[in-house]
Amino acid sequence: MSDEIRWAVNLPLPGLAPRDHRRVVEALPDLGYADVWTGEGGGVDAFTPLAAAAAWQPRLGVGTGVVPVPTRGPAVLAQTAASLADLADGPVRLGIGTSVPAHVSALNGVPFDRPIARLRDTLRFLSSALRGEHVDEEYETFSVRGFQMRAANVKIVLGALRPRMVRLGLTEGDGFITNVLTSDDLTQVLQTAGPRPAGKEIVVKVFVCPTEDAEYARRAGRAFLGWILNQPPYRAFHDWLGRAESLDRSRALFDAGDRAAAGQALPDDLVDALWVHGTVAECRRQISRFVQDGVTSVLLYVAPTPGLLSGRDDLASVLSGLRPAAG
Repeated sequence: MSDEIRWAVNLPLPGLAPRDHRRVVEALPDLGYADVWTGEGGGVDAFTPLAAAAAWQPRLGVGTGVVPVPTRGPAVLAQTAASLADLADGPVRLGIGTSVPAHVSALNGVPFDRPIARLRDTLRFLSSALRGEHVDEEYETFSVRGFQMRAANVKIVLGALRPRMVRLGLTEGDGFITNVLTSDDLTQVLQTAGPRPAGKEIVVKVFVCPTEDAEYARRAGRAFLGWILNQPPYRAFHDWLGRAESLDRSRALFDAGDRAAAGQALPDDLVDALWVHGTVAECRRQISRFVQDGVTSVLLYVAPTPGLLSGRDDLASVLSGLRPAAG
């Protein structure tokens, strides 16, 4: 395995209230992790946990994976990223994405209108703003008049699934982050991306449920996957991956309003590949398949398990065991 891979974990971690993360976050570099990332949908926001982590452990880089661009004004997004860069000693990566209608419209009352164009325009604005340039521009989906702030050392990565966004991330952005895919799917995405340009980043997010209770793990996986795979961007992604026919039954049930049945209708082998589970050693072997040429970071989303929630399994030991060794 390449020594260049950066290993990361997603916050919040299972079984810990936000204020109780400090002990584990401080230990992460010694457990083999270089970065912490957050997502944003239901639950916590993307930036507050990263600000705390940067204060608790300056050796860590921080990243958002991802912030929906429709739910914040472009200037506020630039200012927030710059403030985070002021706090962090390690690298800062601002992951931005279109998100899904369920988060943008249903939770925030914002129209999910021309999401790809909005993402492209936000990327272009941020690229100028974070360099400290004066921005007075009429973009296709919004305008910014007379904005300027100090330059900030922030890399911008795009949440990307299909070729168009992958290419945009590698050409106009500093890279891309992808997720909800198998290791074989990742190979297909990387082949589409082509050789990674120098200095660009490719981050893959892997969902891991480290428990020997396969029934529990699959039940948890189906609850999540039955929802996310039926959101429009992920439907299109898995169509592109050649999976439309095998997902037809799940989609019909979801569209009929039965989310639980939609999860149950997912193929068993797909659930196991998208929601890695088993012993820590078994999970580590599966995670290692995502270490592929071009990948710069592997981000682990560690799902709650009975052992972690009860305290029977030590979170730091689990995290240490999940990270494949370098070499």
